[in-house]
Amino acid sequence: METKVKYDQFTLEIVKDSLIAIGEEMFHTLARTSMSPIIYEVLDFASGLTDAKGQLLTQGNGVTGFIGMLTFMVKQTLEKFGKEGDLKPGDIIIINDPYGGGGSHLSDVGLVMPIFYDGELVAFSANKAHWTEVGGKDPGSWTTDSTEIFQEGLQFPCIKLFDEGKLNQPLVDMIAANVRFPDLSLGDMWAQVAALRTGEKRFRELCDKYGKEVVMDSIDHLLKHGEQLALKEIAKLPKGTFEAVDFIDDDGLGNGPFKVQVKVTITDDEFICDFRGSHPQVLGPVNCSYTALVSAVRTIFLAVTNPSQDINDGVFRPLKVIADDCSIFSAERPAAVSTYWETMLYGADLVWKALAPVIPHRLNAGHLLSVCGIVLSGVHHDTHEPFLIVEPSAGGWGAGEGLDGASGQFCIGDGETYNVPVEVAETRYGVMIDEYSLRTDGAGAGEFRGGCGVIRAYRAMTDGQTITATFGRHKFLPWGFNGGHDGSRNEVVIVKANGEVVGPFGKCARFPLNKGDVVRLITATGGGYGDPLQRPAEKVAWDAKNGYISIEQAKDIYGVILNPETFEVEGLTPARRK
Repeated sequence: METKVKYDQFTLEIVKDSLIAIGEEMFHTLARTSMSPIIYEVLDFASGLTDAKGQLLTQGNGVTGFIGMLTFMVKQTLEKFGKEGDLKPGDIIIINDPYGGGGSHLSDVGLVMPIFYDGELVAFSANKAHWTEVGGKDPGSWTTDSTEIFQEGLQFPCIKLFDEGKLNQPLVDMIAANVRFPDLSLGDMWAQVAALRTGEKRFRELCDKYGKEVVMDSIDHLLKHGEQLALKEIAKLPKGTFEAVDFIDDDGLGNGPFKVQVKVTITDDEFICDFRGSHPQVLGPVNCSYTALVSAVRTIFLAVTNPSQDINDGVFRPLKVIADDCSIFSAERPAAVSTYWETMLYGADLVWKALAPVIPHRLNAGHLLSVCGIVLSGVHHDTHEPFLIVEPSAGGWGAGEGLDGASGQFCIGDGETYNVPVEVAETRYGVMIDEYSLRTDGAGAGEFRGGCGVIRAYRAMTDGQTITATFGRHKFLPWGFNGGHDGSRNEVVIVKANGEVVGPFGKCARFPLNKGDVVRLITATGGGYGDPLQRPAEKVAWDAKNGYISIEQAKDIYGVILNPETFEVEGLTPARRK
């Protein structure tokens, strides 16, 4: 007769927290052993654990947009290798299929490792990281003018990189022959392997210490606890259906704009986001997969319910996401997806826009939204070696109830990521950084004003460089609400060495740069909250004194007349006095 394992609530909590700690150790292992600045500086990756069914247990995130994608990777692995004996100890699966488990674009390569204990499959360790290169027609592998997935790089359709611990060397040779920077890409692959093996080792140690049954029950406890917390927070939200509509600028090929929409229905125990009626998938690479859409919605769901909560699949059980087949939010093969984030983030932003008026204590006005990503390539002026910059850009966030917007922060999809530092960029790449400053255009006015965008300027140090850039929200601005003004747009401007100015534009592919040409990356100021005429006069004076707004804007927008020398308040306009 089997003896029932006995343990208390404290043991369950200790094991639960140990699982979270394993995810964090995996995260730091990958960051510290990677080869590419996009990973060890920018932190464009995620790692964590799932249970044997693919339910997320813990996830260490650099990129917020990856929330939940590890689940889909593991579930696709289980679907393909679902028969008894298909998965063995030592196996590692590689996957970047955007339409299923991969969920994003080909550059984000995922690895999945089954974890066995006493011959039984008990969990998976998984991670997903942006490789500097996966081949394709463009340096950096993503672009704004691809028309099908086959132009965007190598596809790894859920195949074994390791089989019972033995490396699939022909696959590695194939990768090395098809990417422009094999040392970086393969170096990052090995860092991912190290992180997976760290997760496996720690999980097995946890089973050794507490027993497999206790660990399995702790997993069940963790998932149920996550669900209970989510339901408790949903109960506090206003009930009903809330709608929002917006427009995606274009697809990178001149087509657009594209209408997108959502209906958010909140009940006592469900949070339903229905995107049906949004535009069908398009020719250019702004399409996103259903997996990416779900991940984006999970981000805003957490913001609305409990943003400080440790994430697991239990948290998301009340969340339902609906989209039409073959829509711009649920693209199917062979749609181009390399700049998928331009649409994916609208998934989060639409829910945000629909709910901000009814829960202003949790959600502020619209922000820069776009990753504002660039790929800048060429030859280094000192080493004469090829270089590649792949990075996002920071910008302005919207104002909210009781607070001004944050300045110079990454978009909701990037989360806790970073720019490559100026010193690193100038050392490793063939550029000088002429400027890195706040964009003080006075947009996003309100009782609480939107946060500033930034200006980052790269000067080419050699001939023959090229830049690809995708700056969404170039035509449709970050939205203000409750009387606040809209923010400003994201834009790219090229200032050639001869003084000629090209732009501003929102997207470009392989724009040629020669020595002395300057690329100015200019990101949006966030939307405002409340009537600008209600902003206290002393705050308006402070804004003008510190250069956030001009003397003219203080008068014309805020109704405050300032002394141009001392910035002291000299009077109020008739509109302000009313």
